Amino acid sequence: MAAARPRGSSGGLWSPDGPDLVVHGDNAAVLPALPDGSFTMVYIDPPFNTGRSQKRQELSMVRSSAGDRIGFSGQRYETIKGALHRYDDAFSDYWAFLEPRLVEAWRLLAQDGTLYLHLDYREAHYAKVMLDAIFGRDCFLNEIIWAYDYGARTKRRWPTKHDNVLVYVKDPAQYHFDAAEVDREPYMAPGLVTPEKRELGKLPTDVWWHTIVSPTGREKTGYPTQKPEGLVRRMVTASSRPGDWVLDFFAGSGTLGAVAQRLGRRFVCVDENPQAVEVMAGRLPSARVVTAGGGTA
Repeated sequence: MAAARPRGSSGGLWSPDGPDLVVHGDNAAVLPALPDGSFTMVYIDPPFNTGRSQKRQELSMVRSSAGDRIGFSGQRYETIKGALHRYDDAFSDYWAFLEPRLVEAWRLLAQDGTLYLHLDYREAHYAKVMLDAIFGRDCFLNEIIWAYDYGARTKRRWPTKHDNVLVYVKDPAQYHFDAAEVDREPYMAPGLVTPEKRELGKLPTDVWWHTIVSPTGREKTGYPTQKPEGLVRRMVTASSRPGDWVLDFFAGSGTLGAVAQRLGRRFVCVDENPQAVEVMAGRLPSARVVTAGGGTA
């Protein structure tokens, strides 16, 4: 990677008019090299915090004629539940990891820019509080629900078949949003609208029904957390213009780069996983692949 430029500067590798980039490196080290206010859109799909809340409950057994357990010599016992102790073995570390990166996302957004933060139901409420603090509550634009219908189904609760995407803007008075460029959906009750509206379709709401990447489809790269292009395409078309610079610093399989390339946007995709960089290099052959602390890969 080229030496980091001062914040707020542009030109060369780190310029919106430079090459499309796939950067192999830790985003905490890469992001400070990028100039202030350069990206009209930032999309990030960080690793979900799948650490489980651990719990331990104090239990004691006492003799009781009404007890539901039978012990030695036929004596009946009742289980008495005491204090419940809980702790989360991942929460603190996860948010200490993510917060400074979200602060960098705010810095890197243009004044008319938009952040899309893709999480799941376990973390979205925590992220909302954190982003309110970083961006300001008046900069919250939407919570998008991506609903899909694939995979195993538990019978012990309502099966979870959605992700959450939190949308924040840098400036609520001047953010870019182009509804005319967004792909349209069929009306659920087409008989209730005019033929002209039926032909045009309707603007998607904040609930997006979209299939996952097909295991046998042409879009599939083999990367385990790959997101569908159709999902990201809506974000890119709504929140950026042709020629704008867009950023994904948890890039994974490079879906943002693939969409941006087709739509005429410039992009920077960052990931520290060598397998992700290998997938992106194959998927985005026109991008320049650089290595943090080195040069062209």
